[in-house]
Amino acid sequence: MSILEAFLIAVSLCADCFAVSLCSGTGLAGSGTKGGTKPGAAIARIAIAFAIIQTALMFTGWALGAAVYSFVSRYAGWIGFALLLFVGGSLLIAGIRGDEEHLKLDGLRNIILAGIATSIDAMAIGAANSMEGISLKGMLVPLAFVFVITALSVVAGISGGKALGQRFGNAARIFGGIVLIAIGLNMILHIL
Repeated sequence: MSILEAFLIAVSLCADCFAVSLCSGTGLAGSGTKGGTKPGAAIARIAIAFAIIQTALMFTGWALGAAVYSFVSRYAGWIGFALLLFVGGSLLIAGIRGDEEHLKLDGLRNIILAGIATSIDAMAIGAANSMEGISLKGMLVPLAFVFVITALSVVAGISGGKALGQRFGNAARIFGGIVLIAIGLNMILHIL
C-alpha cells in the first residue's frame, strides 16, 4: 500500500469521527468540563481515545482477517446505526430539554460508544487489508495515519462544535443530533 493510499484511507475513515465530534462538541459550549479538567486537556483525551479505538479496530480487523470480515461487513451498518441512534438521540434530547450535561464526550461510556460507532468501518478495512495479504509491517503506515488523522479530526470537530454550541446553543445540539441520526440511517440505507 502506498503512502497516498494509506493517507486517503485514514481521511475517509475519519469523516464519521469528525461529524460526531462536531455535533457532540456543541455540548461543550460551557466554560468548564467535568472534574475541573482544562478544556484543551479534555479535548486531547477524547481525541486520543477516538484514535486508539479507531486504530485498534483496524488492527483487530487485520489480525482476524477473513473470519471477522464476513461478520463485520454483514452487521457493521446495523451496529453503527444503533450506536449513532443512541448518541444522536441523546444529543437531540439534550438540545430539546436544554440539558447541557446529558450528552458530552467527557464520560468514558459516551466516548467509547461514539468511538466504536465511528470506527466499525475501520475493522472492515483492516480485514480487507489482511485478505489482500498486507503484512504487519505493511500495516504500520496505515495504522499510524489512522491514529494521527483521527486525533486531528476529533480535535477539529470538537473545537468547531464548541464554537457552534456557544453561538447557537440548544439549536446546534438539536441539529447535531439530527445529523448523527441521519448518518446512522444512511448506514442502514446502504444495507437495504
